[in-house]
Amino acid sequence: MRDGTPLTGDFGQRLRHLRTRAGLSQEALSHAAGVSVRALADMERGRTRGPQRRTVQVLAEALGLDDAEAADLEKSAAVGRPRPRTADGPAAPGTLALPRDIKDFTARGPALAGLLELARDPGPDRPGVSVVAGQPGLGKTAFAVHAAHRLAPHFPDGQFALDLHGMDPEPTTPRDALARLLGALGVADAAIPAGTDDRAGLWRSMTGDRRMLLLLDNAVDESQVGPLLPGAGPALTIVTSRHSLAGLESVHRTDLALLRREEAVELLTRIIGPERVRAEAQAARDLADLCGHLPLAVRIAGQRLLSRPHERLSKLVARLAAEGRRLDGLQAGSLRVRAAFALSYRQLPTDARTFLRRAALAAGADFSPETGALLAGLSYDDAVACAEELTDAGLLQSDAGAERYRFHDLLRLYAAEQVAIEDGPEIRDAALDRTTRWMLRRATAAALHFDVEHEGSPPGGAYDGDPDPDGAPAGREEARAWLEAERAQWLAALRRAHDTGRHQQVLDAAQAMHWFSDLNQHWEQWVEVFQRSADSARLLGSRRDEAIHLNYLAWSYNMCVHDPHSALTSADAALAAARDCGDGLQEGWALGYGAGALHRQGLVPEAQARLRAGADCLASQKSAQARLAELTILNSLGTLLRQAGQPVEALETHRRSERICRAGIPGRTDELIALYHAVARQQIGNDLAALERWSEAESPLRQALAAFETAQMPAWAGPARLDLGHVLSAMGHQEARATLLAARDDLTGLRSPRQAEAAAALSALDEATTAR
Repeated sequence: MRDGTPLTGDFGQRLRHLRTRAGLSQEALSHAAGVSVRALADMERGRTRGPQRRTVQVLAEALGLDDAEAADLEKSAAVGRPRPRTADGPAAPGTLALPRDIKDFTARGPALAGLLELARDPGPDRPGVSVVAGQPGLGKTAFAVHAAHRLAPHFPDGQFALDLHGMDPEPTTPRDALARLLGALGVADAAIPAGTDDRAGLWRSMTGDRRMLLLLDNAVDESQVGPLLPGAGPALTIVTSRHSLAGLESVHRTDLALLRREEAVELLTRIIGPERVRAEAQAARDLADLCGHLPLAVRIAGQRLLSRPHERLSKLVARLAAEGRRLDGLQAGSLRVRAAFALSYRQLPTDARTFLRRAALAAGADFSPETGALLAGLSYDDAVACAEELTDAGLLQSDAGAERYRFHDLLRLYAAEQVAIEDGPEIRDAALDRTTRWMLRRATAAALHFDVEHEGSPPGGAYDGDPDPDGAPAGREEARAWLEAERAQWLAALRRAHDTGRHQQVLDAAQAMHWFSDLNQHWEQWVEVFQRSADSARLLGSRRDEAIHLNYLAWSYNMCVHDPHSALTSADAALAAARDCGDGLQEGWALGYGAGALHRQGLVPEAQARLRAGADCLASQKSAQARLAELTILNSLGTLLRQAGQPVEALETHRRSERICRAGIPGRTDELIALYHAVARQQIGNDLAALERWSEAESPLRQALAAFETAQMPAWAGPARLDLGHVLSAMGHQEARATLLAARDDLTGLRSPRQAEAAAALSALDEATTAR
């Protein structure tokens, strides 16, 4: 004996003596060895008589044993382990050993920490099962195997792994899986019960008090997994599946996300070496992005490069940059991204397969079930069911707050391939045309909620209402939400309608969007919308419609993308078209938009001349539309006069606008006139500020800001708030800083050129305050 340590006796006695001799508590030894306190207590009490060799090794190291003492401890542990199978004897343990760990495993720190916490404290209120689920290619099996190796010391009664072949045409049955698990515990073939329930009962009885780790890889569903789970006790089971296995109750869930960009680059570095990555750092980042940060794709790219040590990373980046060749490039030997997706795709029911591949035709980063239903030719309810099934299968990701879904970029490419293979161009075009018609009708109906001139229908055209009145947005708020959420989709529909010759539908949609566009001047897409509608008008041979939509285009160049040169070109083309067809209203608008473009180019006298000509042209018109246009032209003229150092004349011009608003315009709502009145008040406030009549300027600016906020017009409210901030700052008002700060944030969000002006005003105020 050494220092009183018995040479004989069971493992628990020896371990307790060695721990006491070292002066360690169970908690201290647990921390040093990475073995849970509960596992140590089970060993010392004799509940765990034969811990695994790896567990004994970490305990010996933590206790500081020499080689001879460590060997003695291992011998006492070996006595308690099940014996190998003989010809007629019990089965050998360890026949389901863990697969080899991956040496270059990367990231997943929080997920590993969650499992380690579960292993260290497997109390009665803690789940003994962790489900690792998610889309193909996330590295679920690699993570589970790596975690199992990390957790092994906490489970001295053994670690077992079983592939359930969930993606195979015939997955492993629970009955066959139980036979393998029981055999791994040493049960002879002849002693294994015949029925599944009896096998499950024996399995639970044998694992009830064992601190063992079970990895069930590649599960197909809950019915396959349920009978294999140990009963109450200290065992931990890790289940991997491409399905969510939402029906498994009281389980811990490990959600694996895509790698972050830097993690994907780190994985690539571990595969091919730091020298190659350092030599082409940007190419490595680009490669990670082209792989969509999907672990499988990054690994394939890395393995491909590893097999070609002289190939540059930039060469692979160039190949993968072409979407049509990306999936072809992501293969290395038997590793193929396309094959990983195909395994899941082939298992789907017919409707779900159709929904998945057709959804790849949707525009934008995400799509609604509505869009999916149109593309797949399914009812809305069936589309929702398919989307949820695909989400559970890890093939789509659902939005956290809205009923919308998105693809991983590589999976979208795979789904689009299946459209070409299974549907062909005729079916594809029919699906797109069906979706285009529906989307443009809905977009037109939604936009008309904001049209104050035509009371729900565009002038002329062939528009025939919302395609689904019962499901249509009710009121402005719902209409706004739909138009914003489906922006990419209805814009794609407008493109397709234009490109396939449905020009009247393009005109109707763009005309309906006119007022809505005013509320969203920060959307750069309006240039494309009105460019296409102006082109459709030209192709239809309508000079009047061409003048209207060229004017809208000039507005969008001026207000949305701040391109005055293109705005002037469009305004001049609109002016020519208006004069050709004798439309005085559009002539006035064209003169006004041209003046705005000239002003933005610094050509102030020319701009003033056009505005005066526009006001004269519109004054001769008798329609309500002409009065609204006249208000706009007068407000613009007054602003230009003020900026040219003529604030008195500017104030007089804006007072004239205010008088028109107060008099009212027949056939126009009070709500609409209130907006024009608010614009006039904003400019009156600015005129008074230019005259340094600060206290008089405050009230009209506050009134204007309140009106724009009530109308939910952020593109108008932001500049008005800045104007008010300037006045409050000049007055030394206590609200000045908060107003300027809010204005700066608003204008930055709107990408307004005035954001720099707001920042400068805020800085000047802070400097003045500090100086005082």
